[in-house]
Amino acid sequence: VVMVHVTPAERLEVPFGSHAIMNRMQEIGFNAALIREMRAVAFVTKLIDDGRLADGKRMLIHVIEAEDVIRELPGSSRLNSDWELLSYLHEVGRARADKWLGANFDCLGEQSTVDLEAKYF
Repeated sequence: VVMVHVTPAERLEVPFGSHAIMNRMQEIGFNAALIREMRAVAFVTKLIDDGRLADGKRMLIHVIEAEDVIRELPGSSRLNSDWELLSYLHEVGRARADKWLGANFDCLGEQSTVDLEAKYF
């Protein structure tokens, strides 16, 4: 599974104002579901590693992200269909994917490239 994580898990500033707070609540809600799923995958993986789930199928997880870029955008940017912004995001996405593939391509189908426990616990 290759995930492209597009919602900031963390923002350095505290949101002020109802609109900013609502945007952050939506980001947290979206990430909560992802975190819950990744914790479940980590739990099942640990059961497999400990020999407690003999028929378990190991999921190999990979994450491509640009959190440093996404974090700089306002929460409202997800509703912005301006061509300049979309072109910028496309460019950043391609660059990050190319960099990730260069570093991790050989791991696909062989091993996870993300430590789920370190990232999601």
